[in-house]
Amino acid sequence: MSSDKQENRCIVICGPTASGKSALAMKLANELNGEIINADSLQVYNELKILTSRPSINDTENIPHNLFGIRKMVEPCSVNIWIKLAKKSISQIIDRGRIPIACGGTGMYIHYLSKRLSKIPEIPDRVRLQARERLKVLGNENFSKELIKLDPLLGNKIPFGDSQRLTRAWEVIKATGQSLAAWNMEPDQATGLDLYHVLLMPDREILYRICDQRFLGFMDQGAVVEAETIKNMNLDPSLPAMKALGLSQIIKYLDGEMNLDDAIKQAQQKTRNYAKRQMTWFRNQLEPNFVYTKSYDGSIDQGLINEVSKFLKK
Repeated sequence: MSSDKQENRCIVICGPTASGKSALAMKLANELNGEIINADSLQVYNELKILTSRPSINDTENIPHNLFGIRKMVEPCSVNIWIKLAKKSISQIIDRGRIPIACGGTGMYIHYLSKRLSKIPEIPDRVRLQARERLKVLGNENFSKELIKLDPLLGNKIPFGDSQRLTRAWEVIKATGQSLAAWNMEPDQATGLDLYHVLLMPDREILYRICDQRFLGFMDQGAVVEAETIKNMNLDPSLPAMKALGLSQIIKYLDGEMNLDDAIKQAQQKTRNYAKRQMTWFRNQLEPNFVYTKSYDGSIDQGLINEVSKFLKK
C-alpha cells in the first residue's frame, strides 16, 4: 500500500466505558499490524492507571501504545493539545508502515478528530494555573463577577458553580483577548483525516453489570492505594484529572466521610451514569461505519476485517 493512499487514514474504536474497546483495539492491531492511540481524556494522566483501566505493561509490550500516561495530573490536557498529539502520532505510525487505531470513549476527542479542530490558540500552562489560583483566592461567586467584567459576552451565561467552564472562559479571554464565545463562532476547520469509526454499543443492562464488576476489579488491583497516593498530592479538586470515576468516593472513604461499601456503591452508580451519558452521546452525535451491538467477547468479526481492509485500500 503506497503512503499517499494511507497518509491520512485512521481507525477509531469508540463507545461507552467497559464495552470492550481496548480488547477490540488490541485484536485489530494484531490483525492489521497496528498501533493504538489513546482517545480517553483521563488515560493521558500518568498517576491514573487502575481507576482509568489503562493498558497493562503486558499489553503495551505486545502492541505499541501511544499517548497513554504522558502528562501529570497538574497539567490539564485540552482537546486542542490532544488533537495535535494525536495527529502527530497518526503521522508517525503511518511513517513506520503501521496502521493507527485511536481507541477511547471521550466524546469530544472523537468529535474533534472527526469533524473539526478548534481555532482557539493553545493556552499557556501559566495562564491555566493563574485561572485556578484566582478561583481559589476569590471563590466561585466573586470569580464569576470578575469574569463578567472581563468577558460580558459569556460571563453572564455560566453558572458560578461551574468551576470548569468559569476557568476555561477566564483563561481564554486572558490569553487571547477574545471571548470563548467569539472563538466558538469561528468557522469550523477540517482536520484532514479520513476516519473509519467502529462503535461498541452493547445492551445497557449488560453494560451496567460489567461496569459494576469492573470497579470491584479495580478495588482488587489496588485502587485505594492509587487514590491515597493522589490524595496525598493535595491537588486542586477542579483539575480535570480529579474527575476520574471512583476517585472522589475513595478519597471520601480515606477521609472517613463514608464507609467502603458506600464508596464502592456510589462509584459504581457514577460509572453507570457516565456510561449512559456516553451511549446517548454516541447514539446522537456519531454516524459509525461499523457497530458492535454486543459487549466485545474477544473474537474478531471477519466482516469488520473485510470492511476495514477496503477502507485502507480505497
